[in-house]
Amino acid sequence: MKNWNKPVQIKHLTIKNPLAVPPMVCFYWPDENGYVTEKNIRHYRELAEGGFGLVIVEATAITKRGKLHDSELGIWEDGQIEGLRKITDAIHENGAKTFIQLVHAGGNGADPEADAPSDKVYRGHNNGHEMSKQRIAETIEDFVQAALRAKKAGFDGVELHGCHGYLISCFCNSRTNFRTDEYGENKALFAIEALKAVKAACGDDFVVGIRLGAFEPLLEDGLRHAKLIAPFADFLDVSYGGDCDGYAPEDFPCSQAVYGAMRIKQELPEMPVFGVHNINSEKAIEDALSTGIDMVDIGKAALVDPAIAAHILNGEKYGQCLHCNNYCRWNPWEMADETKICPGAVKWQREQ
Repeated sequence: MKNWNKPVQIKHLTIKNPLAVPPMVCFYWPDENGYVTEKNIRHYRELAEGGFGLVIVEATAITKRGKLHDSELGIWEDGQIEGLRKITDAIHENGAKTFIQLVHAGGNGADPEADAPSDKVYRGHNNGHEMSKQRIAETIEDFVQAALRAKKAGFDGVELHGCHGYLISCFCNSRTNFRTDEYGENKALFAIEALKAVKAACGDDFVVGIRLGAFEPLLEDGLRHAKLIAPFADFLDVSYGGDCDGYAPEDFPCSQAVYGAMRIKQELPEMPVFGVHNINSEKAIEDALSTGIDMVDIGKAALVDPAIAAHILNGEKYGQCLHCNNYCRWNPWEMADETKICPGAVKWQREQ
């Protein structure tokens, strides 16, 4: 197939190719107040220069109490807009479109006394407290205000973080949502209300989607959530849920997450669907796109070689993630040690 320069249409937005950078948090790069630094700007400029059609800026906290880590980009106050505008300018100037992922981490974040759908201990030490309906409404408004700031900063759209065990994901998952009210009866309701509110506030000229767990906790749950959420989203970026049981047939050529994305695309053929995880080579891209999904997220490989998209599109050599365990720019504990260098990046630099 290899028609990888074919544009992808999401609502009114035309993306030049189906290769996307997924949201990957660059821990310790923002300043202590969650503001953008030159390091952030340089990082996203390199990725946009690298030939990607879409760059999704990392999980960015909508409120201080919703941070997933002590060192994280923020979008909870107007003063942060200026720095984020520098990121969007750097991306747009290099021909890519850009969304920003909006996150409230809930019990799996930095707050030891955290908002959660139900009372539960997270990560062995965070006390998740069941949110009142007033707190739910306040949090939805936090998403709205963050999205409005993103629009002012020049983003083409936003992606609500609805997987990986953060707040929206925990509402969707029966292993973390024990409520007996409407938010327990329809576990996708919190996500739906947040999407509806953001879309109403931001208008038709702004793309609003969600990163959703295909397994939340089971595939049948993820499929049900996707169908309930689809009328209120412009795209679904599919990954793993929180406490979940992922699987794929033994002969499936891609990851379990891509399998889940494929199944969701089959249920929702008109919905733009992204797939992710271990898409690290030309063959992996071809295998993933051959499942029928619309876009592929190239994650850690883009940290090794920010121009991997252009290199593959041009038939050139490219760098690859080595899947090592002792260092990764995605690891918040390792990223604090700037003396460590990614082995995949070192290997790639030597090969050039």
